[in-house]
Amino acid sequence: MSTVFFSTFPSSSFHSLFKTIASSSSRNPILNSRTPIPLNCFGPQESGAPPAVQTFWRWLSNERVVSAKSPGKPGVVPEGTQLLRTTLGVKELVKSEFEKAKEVILAHKQLFPSPITMDDFFWAFGMLRSRAFTRLSGQSLVLIPLADLKIMHGRSKEQVFSQRDLLFSLRSPVPVKAGEQVMIQYDLKKSNAELALDYGFIESRSERNAYTITLEIPETDPFFGDKLDIAESNGLAETAYFDITLGQPLPSAMLPYLRLVALGGADAFLLEALFRNSVWGHLELPVSRPNEELICQVIRNACKSALSGYHTTIEEDERLREQGNLDPRLEIAVGIRLGEKKVLQQIDDIFKGRESELDGLEYYQERRLRQLGLVGEEGEIIFWESK
Repeated sequence: MSTVFFSTFPSSSFHSLFKTIASSSSRNPILNSRTPIPLNCFGPQESGAPPAVQTFWRWLSNERVVSAKSPGKPGVVPEGTQLLRTTLGVKELVKSEFEKAKEVILAHKQLFPSPITMDDFFWAFGMLRSRAFTRLSGQSLVLIPLADLKIMHGRSKEQVFSQRDLLFSLRSPVPVKAGEQVMIQYDLKKSNAELALDYGFIESRSERNAYTITLEIPETDPFFGDKLDIAESNGLAETAYFDITLGQPLPSAMLPYLRLVALGGADAFLLEALFRNSVWGHLELPVSRPNEELICQVIRNACKSALSGYHTTIEEDERLREQGNLDPRLEIAVGIRLGEKKVLQQIDDIFKGRESELDGLEYYQERRLRQLGLVGEEGEIIFWESK
């Protein structure tokens, strides 16, 4: 095994200006490059449509083309990739941080050969975000000369921080010859969108393609308190984010959370305190046909709505990539766009398959009757007669 050591140094005062915005992506949704399109499936649908669209909707209502009781509302489908929306959010955040930092920069203007502009601040932010290392004891971020010259490769070289001596070591699991290029595997949990935002490249591996959907328990839900309590008891919250990866199954908590959000009507008894300790186990399996059908319809409609926000189809993007000779930035954009659409199509296919199986699923009532021995071998309900 080959090991290379680099000494590290504490962050400077000027570096601290960037610490918050460069290291808070896990805490600040605006920096999450998989910032989701809200799929607030069962809440009131607020209209963000332009005035002309709302006027047209009122005319449709007045002419009774649509019912006033219709759950549908006018709206605008977001256009572009999740990465685009995240990038725009990051730019706004950096601009606001620059405004806050101006006073500090001006107070130390003698440290700089020329005035610091917004473009300079963006450059510094990009350099720090793409070149800094994390997880060193006592430091949120560190800049390590030479160590950041490694480039990405699918075969990993291990990076290790020594918390005792403030040393950074790069360990290769295979022998490295003199003059051979040293490469490193970046965070395996990052999606292509995150790699593009942080480092300016993407990978061809399918598991790098991901899409995030957001589900939430609307405050207007008559069972909001009970549902929130159940969600929090199972490690979730009022709003839940689920990362869907191409070629991978849905996150294990996604279906139970969906069923919880959709729970109502004849199924609301499961929200009673009597079931509080066991309700999540019930939600891990189909609750009722109406509940299961609703979540399938909502997710499929959301996927179709998101797909309609792209200006190209999957087939068109694939042809673009096959043709080659794309500008490097365009090639990255097409790759991310194609990956997101494939994940959305995968989600739609999953719930389309569930829709086709609705009649054959076993729901809570059937499971309960079977556990009580009240269902025969052919599925018929057994009625016991008293003697």
